Amino acid sequence: MQVVNLKAPGGLDQLNLRDVEDPGEPGPGEIHVRLHASSLNFHDYIVASGKSPTEDGRIPMADGAGVVEAIGEGVDEFSVGDRVVSTFFPHWLEGPARVGDFKTTPGDGVDGYAREQVVRPATWFTHAPKGYSHAEAATLTTAGLTAWRALVVDGGLKAGDTVLTLGTGGVSIFALQLAKAMGATVIATSSSDEKIAKLRELGADHTVNYREEPEWGKKVQELTRGRGVEHVIEVGGPGTLPQSIDAVAIAGHIALIGVLTGRGGEVPTAKLMAKQAKLQGLIVGSRRHQIEMVRALETSGVKPVIDRTFSLAEIADAFRHQESGKHFGKICLEF
Repeated sequence: MQVVNLKAPGGLDQLNLRDVEDPGEPGPGEIHVRLHASSLNFHDYIVASGKSPTEDGRIPMADGAGVVEAIGEGVDEFSVGDRVVSTFFPHWLEGPARVGDFKTTPGDGVDGYAREQVVRPATWFTHAPKGYSHAEAATLTTAGLTAWRALVVDGGLKAGDTVLTLGTGGVSIFALQLAKAMGATVIATSSSDEKIAKLRELGADHTVNYREEPEWGKKVQELTRGRGVEHVIEVGGPGTLPQSIDAVAIAGHIALIGVLTGRGGEVPTAKLMAKQAKLQGLIVGSRRHQIEMVRALETSGVKPVIDRTFSLAEIADAFRHQESGKHFGKICLEF
């Protein structure tokens, strides 16, 4: 089978495709999956680029989707031929969060899914949504589940709420789609008028160009008639958090998901306190969360937005496309 390895200390020119032996038959509690797709996330990029170093020879990519080709003794959740998708935290099956690092995350602390076949414990996967392509399913492991947890699990989203999404990355677009499917109003931001038009097509009720409106928190307050939004999908970090606090409603919820503008900075704590808002950090979610999300996606009919797909051999070009910032939605690998 073909597999991609990342040579230390990392860098997109250090991603190497090679042929290796297939992983063999699954043992007790394991499944053999023929992988057909993965999708790119910011976390995958910082590992591949060497900004978050990992072990020499690591197989990158946290997301993987494919078909079960064999099952080991004791596996009763899956059958041969089932379409499955990987989980981000393989050992966090359910319950409250118990993991705060990436030591068990495929593509970082352990080998990931930039390969054609894998044998892993059955609990490292869930069923993929019915009717999803492999590429569509592969977008759920990281981006889809992050948006689901932010809005539904942690945020308690309900019909009639208003949600603010920042930018046009995978998490933000998933959040827009999920919020609309659940009867919420969505305000979406971008610096590109072309991308704003696409956000409107996806159902965004209001849009804000943050280059034209640098104090977009005030604009959100105007759009909500001074109430603010119940939910903020905060992917920027220190450079955007002050505006998100301006935008949030009293007793609202800010899901701190990303650090695209940096890892640290000043937080207007007095304003956050006055808003009595919850600022909650999160990293993806549990296997149980993913199972519940898949059920909701099958019910709602929501399908992910895929910008472009690349082959496994083109993985470096896929990351360069991500690096350019020109994409709208998810970038996938299909193999």
